[in-house]
Amino acid sequence: MTEPSKLPHHGVPEHQPAAGGIAARARAAAGGPQYLNGLNPEQREAVETLDGPVLVLAGAGTGKTRVLTTRIAHILSQGRARPHEILSVTFTNKAAREMKLRLGQMLGQAVEGMPWLGTFHSIGGRILRIHAELVQLKSNFTVLDVDDQVRLLKQLLQAENIDDKRWPARMLAGLIDGWKNRGLSPSQVPAGEAASFGNGKGGKIYATYQERLKILNAADFGDLLLENIRLFRENPDVLRQYQSRFKFILVDEYQDTNVAQYLWLRLLSQAPSRPGQPLSAVIPGELTSPRLRGEVGAQGAPGEGDSPRAELEDRAPHPDPLRASSARLDPVKDGEREQTALKNICCVGDDDQSIYGWRGAEVDNILRFEHDFPGAKVIRLERNYRSTGHILAAASHLIAHNEGRLGKTLRTEDVDGEKVTVTGSWDSEEEARAIGEELEELQRAGENLNDVAILVRASFQMREFEDRFVTLGLPYRVIGGPRFYERAEIRDALAYLRTINSPADDLAFERIVNVPKRGLGDATVQLLHDHARKRRIPLFEAARAVVETDELKPKARGSLRDLVMQFDRWRAQREVTSHTELAEIVLDESGYTEMWQKDRSADAAGRLENLKELVRSMEEFENLQGFLEHISLVMDRDGEAGDEAVSLMTLHSAKGLEFDNVFLPGWEEGLFPSQRTLDEQGRAGLEEERRLAHVGLTRARRRAKIYFATNRRIHGTWSTTIPSRFLDELPAHNVEITESKGGSGWGGSGGYGASRFDNLESFGSSYSTPGWQRAQANRNRGGGGRRRQRLRGAAIVLFLRKLQSQQARPCRDRGRAGGEVHRHDVGFFAG
Repeated sequence: MTEPSKLPHHGVPEHQPAAGGIAARARAAAGGPQYLNGLNPEQREAVETLDGPVLVLAGAGTGKTRVLTTRIAHILSQGRARPHEILSVTFTNKAAREMKLRLGQMLGQAVEGMPWLGTFHSIGGRILRIHAELVQLKSNFTVLDVDDQVRLLKQLLQAENIDDKRWPARMLAGLIDGWKNRGLSPSQVPAGEAASFGNGKGGKIYATYQERLKILNAADFGDLLLENIRLFRENPDVLRQYQSRFKFILVDEYQDTNVAQYLWLRLLSQAPSRPGQPLSAVIPGELTSPRLRGEVGAQGAPGEGDSPRAELEDRAPHPDPLRASSARLDPVKDGEREQTALKNICCVGDDDQSIYGWRGAEVDNILRFEHDFPGAKVIRLERNYRSTGHILAAASHLIAHNEGRLGKTLRTEDVDGEKVTVTGSWDSEEEARAIGEELEELQRAGENLNDVAILVRASFQMREFEDRFVTLGLPYRVIGGPRFYERAEIRDALAYLRTINSPADDLAFERIVNVPKRGLGDATVQLLHDHARKRRIPLFEAARAVVETDELKPKARGSLRDLVMQFDRWRAQREVTSHTELAEIVLDESGYTEMWQKDRSADAAGRLENLKELVRSMEEFENLQGFLEHISLVMDRDGEAGDEAVSLMTLHSAKGLEFDNVFLPGWEEGLFPSQRTLDEQGRAGLEEERRLAHVGLTRARRRAKIYFATNRRIHGTWSTTIPSRFLDELPAHNVEITESKGGSGWGGSGGYGASRFDNLESFGSSYSTPGWQRAQANRNRGGGGRRRQRLRGAAIVLFLRKLQSQQARPCRDRGRAGGEVHRHDVGFFAG
């Protein structure tokens, strides 16, 4: 008998219970796992199909998150992989935490040992720290935030003698981030794009920037994936290690992946190569995409640059770069290669909800899944558990007009419910009043305001709703960003106007003394504060005095003197110029508008639109003083965390959320679909805008209400608008046309409609309205009584002033527009 210590040492094969064996029969007798209960047939198929590539096309409200977490639970409970052998990628840390929580509830225990469940960048950063030396970093490298990135780029621009005002560092940071999202290293950026910045030096500065990061032992956000890709390409043994480790790969929101994320996944999802096998045989990256090579499109001249991404542009199958490179470099037979290339990867997504193309997402990634992974199984989840029949029918009919989609039709077992309503209004103010009326009716019927959302295409649309809700005393919250008057660009503009109105407003002057940059840093501001305290004068007067001394360096003194002279000139113009024209002059002459025009970040255009909307909002007031009083009223409102409130947000921020009642204002050509998107992206942009409309409709559980205005101020000028083309793409039998409740609808007799005063009840007997009830509740609520009284008093003053001031409006019956009295307004003022 051989002693145990002398037995030959071989690897122990993994064990699976034999079919029909004792273990298998005992498991069957124990009954099926509880976590599978309640799944519909399509969901169960998506959970139990574990082998090979799987694409789960999960429409809105079809339970994709449950499918993804249940699939992980199934893999673990079946013993197919250990927790550390599963790579599960999400887009947000919140989604990753929710997934771990759900897994713990399904399995009846805390989920431990899943280090590879997280976001793309968190997992990429983890891998990078393990192998930092291979990409010329140390494991304790620093991840720079945007501000640090901009400061470093400013230093490089100065070293190249490039004017930072003409070529802002923040603009270059946006370009570099875009290149990294496309997986482009400095040598791969198309020459035409690289030359578009800094008099042709953009590519050189990008290369220098990357070198400087290595010296500083730092990486920016984009490097967490870009350096991963380089790590895997230059070190096949490292790539092979992770390919072997991850037995299952799961990806959430696959339709929102960008090129770099796609490449990173494609590298990890290939079967491990044999030692000595050429790396190109298992790495995608043949330069077959004309757009990314720079051969087509507005960026780059034909044939410029290389790309790491294969075949993004054409949707028809073309030669597989994996197969092409293997045929050339790897003597593996086609049949054998096809067999070894299959990987257990499951991607969950919805091509009809790909709405983030403006930040680099590529819908082509999900459209080409079957080409990237031959033999993939596609499972469609079409049973919706959120919306009623009419809403789903309208959304499905609308999105069917897109050509670039894999195709599915949402259905529900719920009732048909109310039809989608479409309402026209004369202008955007009437639109806001009409929606305010509808909200009051819903609240009177007992609806919870937390179940109501207003989804706008652009953030500047929020301003009129916020003003209307303040007038009504209707609580609201802005999701995905600050309220309109709390946005940074609006606060900056208001600070300029406050300083003109009151030179003693130190807080306002200090906010904008160096915005845009004038070379007046913290040391200068501290000097002004010291001078003001000693002489007991406002900060602005201290600035006027300091520029007459030698306490500042010549450059700073000159900048401060110019600023003081500008404010003196603006105050003089205030006496002879309208307050709206003055605001435009201030924003232009201060350089503030130019600062955002030169900014190439994704939100710069939206900030400019917000500034235009701010100027437009001033027209309702007689003078600058009255407008600033109104702003104080708006900013003074507060609300407790648990209070009911209407949710106000952009359509992009609404993805993943759902509400009983959804209002969709602004469905007009030029606004939705966005004219800028159509101009920049053509048909691809139109299809993304249509997907955005689909997302908006499918946020609604019970009611979806669409609005459009006949007149809207665009770029500072009142324009007659055309209803959105999306309205004609809705199915007539699922849509109901309704009349506006904000005064008079679009159309009507002579285009004016009936007056709302025709059957207006007496003001004195209408104190059962929600506005009156809120006023009484606020009076009885402790702590805020005096502030609420002050707020109501200010609202009455503004309300009466608005009755007297109606200027720069479209030509129409002035008896209604703007000065119209509502019972609910009186209810708010009551008490």
